[in-house]
Amino acid sequence: AMEEVRVKILFTSLCHTDVYFWEAKGQTPMFPRIFGHEAGGIVESVGEGVTELAPGDHVLPVFTGECKECPHCKSAESNMCDLLRINTDRGVMIGDGKSRFSIDGKPIYHFVGTSTFSEYTVMHVGCVAKINPEAPLDKVCVLSCGISTGLGASINVAKPPKGSTVAIFGLGAVGLAAAEGARIAGASRIIGVDLNASRFEEARKFGCTEFVNPKDHTKPVQQVLAEMTNGGVDRSVECTGNVNAMIQAFECVHDGWGVAVLVGVPHKDAEFKTHPMNFLNERTLKGTFFGNFKPRTDLPNVVEMYMRKELEVEKFITHSVPFSEINKAFDLMAKGEGIRCIIRMEN
Repeated sequence: AMEEVRVKILFTSLCHTDVYFWEAKGQTPMFPRIFGHEAGGIVESVGEGVTELAPGDHVLPVFTGECKECPHCKSAESNMCDLLRINTDRGVMIGDGKSRFSIDGKPIYHFVGTSTFSEYTVMHVGCVAKINPEAPLDKVCVLSCGISTGLGASINVAKPPKGSTVAIFGLGAVGLAAAEGARIAGASRIIGVDLNASRFEEARKFGCTEFVNPKDHTKPVQQVLAEMTNGGVDRSVECTGNVNAMIQAFECVHDGWGVAVLVGVPHKDAEFKTHPMNFLNERTLKGTFFGNFKPRTDLPNVVEMYMRKELEVEKFITHSVPFSEINKAFDLMAKGEGIRCIIRMEN
């Protein structure tokens, strides 16, 4: 249909958002539905009005889009497209309100406009980023969601100066990518904060230089970090979504110049409380969505960072299974094992 693209998915990976919605925790469940949103594939055919993509193009599907026409897309500061930003409740195509999947004549619903746990999927052209065909899709597929989110939160939003100190709250895939971004930016100290000490050793590969486990301290984490850093860290990036960690991430930055960036998605009833003096003492609190990357404009450049060996992607990929064993990927994530599992669509 108009402005739509059919993509042959070659590799998809599992991100926590898929698990969250599969468990139907925070929203109205829709059934049956095809999950999956972190992937890489090849354009199989294009619909009417699609000029920038052609069959054979290598692409990353993205859960949020870029129409290039709305005020957000025209703003250099935003990537939150009015038309195509993430919508977890819409299980149909935006053009005609219908699904492109069916079984026995009954619709199977879409998920965040991508539905990549399928050999073929249909997407709006604005959610498809065309990338360098030389890039290995089984690696760069992880750049279509979690890794770019963390990377961009550091590079595009926190912007740590060279030699600065950065605290990363939460060392899952997104937090490790935020650490990697801080490392690329030239931060000299990168302090990982996590309740799970088994993550610490692995996190050194992503630039973390030291660690704090809140369980090891009677003092508030803010205070522990302030004492370690002579008054507070220069930047912090919060990647857990826990509202207490958000408050800690804000309150642990240095007065006068500290910047805290919130990445993690909070509980729907969460409220953030802090004393206004924390702002008046010249601390900044920022939020970000998908690392402030515009999907079609910016993702090709993130892939080029990988191609130039500025960004390592392999170390994020800890497991690989064929599509027939996708449940293994869910089991690994449920147990908190590894960072990313690549699911190969063809055995």
